Amino acid sequence: MVQIGYTMMTEQAGPRDLVDHVVAAERAGFDFSVTSDHYFPWLAEQGHAPYAWSVLGAAAQATSRIPLMTYVTCPTVRYHPAVVAQKAATTQLLAEGRFRLGLGSGENLNEHVVGAGWPAAHVRLEMLEEAVEIIRALFAGGDVSHHGTHYDVENARLWDLPDELPPIGIAVSGERSCELAGRLGDLVIATEPKSELLDAFDRHGGSGKPRVGQLPVCFDTDRDAAVERAHEQFRWFGGGWKVNSELPGPAGFAGATRFVRPEDVADSIPCGSDVETFVEAVRPYAEAGFTEIALVQVGGEHQRPFIDWAEKTLLPALRDAL
Repeated sequence: MVQIGYTMMTEQAGPRDLVDHVVAAERAGFDFSVTSDHYFPWLAEQGHAPYAWSVLGAAAQATSRIPLMTYVTCPTVRYHPAVVAQKAATTQLLAEGRFRLGLGSGENLNEHVVGAGWPAAHVRLEMLEEAVEIIRALFAGGDVSHHGTHYDVENARLWDLPDELPPIGIAVSGERSCELAGRLGDLVIATEPKSELLDAFDRHGGSGKPRVGQLPVCFDTDRDAAVERAHEQFRWFGGGWKVNSELPGPAGFAGATRFVRPEDVADSIPCGSDVETFVEAVRPYAEAGFTEIALVQVGGEHQRPFIDWAEKTLLPALRDAL
């Protein structure tokens, strides 16, 4: 059975609202939840970027069943991996075993704020690999010192470790990241329904491990309003990883998407309230081999209507179809 998740998107809602939304999602019957970890929204129209880890701590206390997961945290520039390990262990304790640590090589949009520059893609993957090794060493307990190519750790230790360590997911977009995920990850993360990514993950040791995808949707009883909102807030989505990982701020994304039309966005994001349209948008992920699919409802002020509709209509339809 494919599991259907809910996304707390920090770019489009404030911290209290995000927690209220995931509480409602748990009540509605979503199987799991994920949260983005941004310092900036993609576009100014989205309007938010609270600290994801504070939100996760509050969500862990406000919910009792629904799993939590970062989708994804970059442990290389803005955060030192030793600090990510501490945050993840603490969140797992607060969530009583419901937390998974999703990691990725990040975007310039969020990482540039510490003034350390933005490395080339192959260097970012080297940094991610070293960061995962540090996090796993700290998860293993005891004192850790590390002097590597990109990071130094001096006599670090996690004093509060959960009995059940957070599984580590790694985001992929090509062969090199799939090799890294298959070798070092407990699960794989992707935002496109490409079976070739999962095949590569399997070749490198990922066979049998969970695979988590994500899909933006825009529910509204007025389809024209849904298309307009998706275009206003999510027209960046079609840029692809090679573009989206490089642009430094919302103004860059606004400029890069100025010629994207509403109909272009509606071609890739299901809009409106026709449940079959949403089911058919999710189906390629299931057919590609994803075991979990997190939905992102576009628009921070439009979460409750979506969650109510999902409970009554969308989730039953998806479970019947998939």
